Amino acid sequence: MAKSPKELPITILKQMATLTMSGFSLVTALAWNDLIKQFIEEYVKPYTRTGSGIVAQLIYAIAITVLVVLITYQLAWIQEKFERKEERQQEKLSH
Repeated sequence: MAKSPKELPITILKQMATLTMSGFSLVTALAWNDLIKQFIEEYVKPYTRTGSGIVAQLIYAIAITVLVVLITYQLAWIQEKFERKEERQQEKLSH
């Protein structure tokens, strides 16, 4: 939240940037979702015993879970790295 009226435009711009990035992230996630579904439909489903949708859905769910965990881990690692760097810079400024 803006602490003063002068900070309001900056706060609004930051929020707009966050919302825009979220929208692009959603579009990207949907593109990956379609790709993975198509891959399973073409390459996995024909090799299951009866072309079972359950097996294909299970493989899809596992693939998405692994992908999300890996991406989340990497993003958390990057965020932590930048936070540590920022803390070191703040310490240098305070001395």
